Amino acid sequence: MTRIDPARETAFALLRAVREDQAYANLAMPQLLRARKLTGRDAGFATELGYGTLRWEGWYDVVLQSCISRNWASVEAGLKDVLRLGCHQLLAMRVPSHAAVDSSCELARRNGNPGSATGRAGFVNAVLRKVAARSSQEWVHELGLDGDDVASLSARWSHPAWIIRAFQEALGDRRDEIAFLLEADNEPARPMLVARPGRISAEELRGLPQVEPARWSPLGAELVDGTPESLNVIQSGLVGVQDEGSQLVALALSRAEVAHDEHLWLDMCAGPGGKAALLAGIASERGIDLLAIEQHPHRAVLVEQALGSAPNAEVIVGDATTAPWRSRRFDRVLVDAPCTGLGALRRRPEARWRKQPQDLQSLGPLQRALLVSAADATVPGGVIAYVTCSPHLAETEFVVSDVMAKRDDLELLDARLLLPEVEDLGDGPFVQLWPHRHGTDAMFLAVMRRRAGA
Repeated sequence: MTRIDPARETAFALLRAVREDQAYANLAMPQLLRARKLTGRDAGFATELGYGTLRWEGWYDVVLQSCISRNWASVEAGLKDVLRLGCHQLLAMRVPSHAAVDSSCELARRNGNPGSATGRAGFVNAVLRKVAARSSQEWVHELGLDGDDVASLSARWSHPAWIIRAFQEALGDRRDEIAFLLEADNEPARPMLVARPGRISAEELRGLPQVEPARWSPLGAELVDGTPESLNVIQSGLVGVQDEGSQLVALALSRAEVAHDEHLWLDMCAGPGGKAALLAGIASERGIDLLAIEQHPHRAVLVEQALGSAPNAEVIVGDATTAPWRSRRFDRVLVDAPCTGLGALRRRPEARWRKQPQDLQSLGPLQRALLVSAADATVPGGVIAYVTCSPHLAETEFVVSDVMAKRDDLELLDARLLLPEVEDLGDGPFVQLWPHRHGTDAMFLAVMRRRAGA
């Protein structure tokens, strides 16, 4: 009997946890690796196999449907997971065909009704041998998916059609970049680190042997070897794990001109605390305090942990649309609004299959309410940064335009001027970062000033 190695069993367990328990892959996989004591190459193989299969699930389903006579939807869920894992090994990893097929057959035997083990294994064997007959690119040609229509793009780049349409609309007159964006979404992102001001300098962070300087952020570094958890500077809280795009939008808010003396900044939706920690450090260096609001108690705990013992920072559990800060007013306000997260699909491999267009219906009113609350809380002459980790126009430009159309006390600033080190930021005044252009998550940034005398 073929032995199933722990790495493949772990990847299968990840797919099952995502499917049955609605687990988040980036949280479930580290737990599985620790529980099964996988490290080194085994941990790397399991992670690539699990995450990669989740990313490319849509494409593999198209290929697999062409290899079976019945409807793919009728195949038992556990067998789907086995076949998708097999596909990823055959089409995207340097795994010999015999090893991918044989290990998948054994995985099918071990998982499911023992009475049907032989039949399950035989089915997997027959299907995967058909898959192995062609490379991924050959399957594209075989299935006639070479075109640039949404259906073809959706299949071969493994993104739901509605997300592709949203990306095309956000790209505007550069919508011909869509394939490059989808390709970047399917590339695993290396961990990005940030030096937290007042705790460690960027030079000290970049002096570590495991890192390289970030492309844009003056406080950032890319981890090129090992895991963040293994670094002492992470364990001690001197350094945070934070996408470069998130670093840049927080830095932009801190750079906007405010002519009056400043006393207090606000992070309205602070969980899990990365931007709050960065802003608190900058504020502390200027003798300014920071108030962080987080609606969910368990996320507020994460904010407190990120802030550490910062004496200038306070955390309140509350709903930012109801102004839990009472009569206090702020010189700078960050609205990192809840959103679909479509800008971080490369980091959250299962998210593209969970998000639905109807999610926008509940998020839109909340995003507008948060921006209105931010404007009300800002002192005249102060600035507001509206941020989403989504490029969807319904969550970005439309929200800002709708709120500003109903107020005469907000002035839209050119956010590009606040990030002079970043190239290719388009026509402004908004900033939209992109994985394929900037190597960051697709963060959106709008910066507004509350008019003096308003």
